[in-house]
Amino acid sequence: QVQLVESGGDLVQAGGSLRLSCAASVSIVSLNVMGWYRQAPGKQRELVASITSGGHTNFAAFVKGRFTISRDNAKNTVYLQMNSLKPEDTAVYYCKASRSDVARRPYDYWGQGTQVTVSS
Repeated sequence: QVQLVESGGDLVQAGGSLRLSCAASVSIVSLNVMGWYRQAPGKQRELVASITSGGHTNFAAFVKGRFTISRDNAKNTVYLQMNSLKPEDTAVYYCKASRSDVARRPYDYWGQGTQVTVSS
């Protein structure tokens, strides 16, 4: 079982920055992919950014150039640095970890979410 704890959500003005953290209860080196998703009221959860165990990153088009994702293997933590925030970035941000077992069966784990609110 993998437990994920997000932190860093806050109320910020448009144009501001926040850094979200996702701390894992296991070594993140053992996790194939870690990612950040978000869900705004009345909308579906959507991918924001992800990073593989090899360091390959992927970003949603709506955050390219504004957000970065990074990982600190020593701290078992993944970060989402969010710059130039917009009111439409307001959502609950969730951390997700994915891994496979020896039989290559996939497992996904989710954190409890952290609220990001961007005021105009």
